[in-house]
Amino acid sequence: MADDPLILGIETSCDETGVGLVRGTTLLANAVASSVDEHARFGGVVPEVASRAHLQAITPTLRRALDEAGVRLTDVDAVAVTAGPGLAGALMVGVSAAKALAVAIDKPLYGVNHLVGHVAAEQLENGRLTEPVVALLVSGGHTEILEVTDIATAAELLGQTLDDAAGEAFDKVARLLDLPYPGGPHIQRAAATGDPTAIRFPRGLTSQRDMERHRYNFSFSGLKTAVARWVESAQRDGAPVPVDDVAAAFQESVADVLTRKAVLACQERGITTMVLAGGVAANARIRDLTRERCAAAGIALRQPRLSLCTDNGAMIAALGAAVVERGLPPSSIDFGADSSLPVTEVLVR
Repeated sequence: MADDPLILGIETSCDETGVGLVRGTTLLANAVASSVDEHARFGGVVPEVASRAHLQAITPTLRRALDEAGVRLTDVDAVAVTAGPGLAGALMVGVSAAKALAVAIDKPLYGVNHLVGHVAAEQLENGRLTEPVVALLVSGGHTEILEVTDIATAAELLGQTLDDAAGEAFDKVARLLDLPYPGGPHIQRAAATGDPTAIRFPRGLTSQRDMERHRYNFSFSGLKTAVARWVESAQRDGAPVPVDDVAAAFQESVADVLTRKAVLACQERGITTMVLAGGVAANARIRDLTRERCAAAGIALRQPRLSLCTDNGAMIAALGAAVVERGLPPSSIDFGADSSLPVTEVLVR
């Protein structure tokens, strides 16, 4: 609504510099500058390269967001910034910029949780979350199942990956198949013409014993190893590696485990709404299978548009808007970036 506060959000946790402007649950601007091309030659994100890229991009990205929204910096009512988790040096750039802006325009500052921000991004799509949800968060650095009872204050970690995040597994398998970095889009593209049933790759932590001990947890390192051994075996036999089939079978294994455990969490917690969020949640097969299984289980699925799945400032502004709406006090100006900020800490003090 027009009388809702205007929130500026800043995100610099990894390799995207994001600045967003949100009023209530209305998205006004979402400017993003990615440094992914600078990391591609290394086959993964280099923290120091990411930090320097944020330093170079933060001011022009801020200007682009303000121009896109058609507002001035002095129109902003509050500043929200990712305080963690993420890469320490990258986080410091965003936190420092946010503090400088908040002081310059004399507005309150809110340091918020990057992971909960991914969930808040969905509010820009379908309005406020008014009931508890199970959130399946799938990104390059995080794979978790959360129970969110109040987007501004309460998130509980139900399960997480015990080793590689799903995005890391996509990148590692892409390297095995000689596909470019980042691996996710290239695996999806190859899988589109492959047969997901051609190879049966393992489903980590889904045996009866594993489900007793790690009911909502994930493990993708064994899957990556299984793909590596399969590819090595095919190469030893002198046969061409069927890249499309391997990609499709790998992708199906990841999607199967993610969706199976998330739906189970909803059913066992008595929750009828799921939010699918995070950069890897842009994967078409993960989105489709989540939709199919939620529909079959009578679970309402909420998911942000693709442009709001990857790291962005709009999701941080959305979470900031929820915090401001609840009337919570702002963060202290001396809070620091926390690379291991727990998901249970939505707002840092």
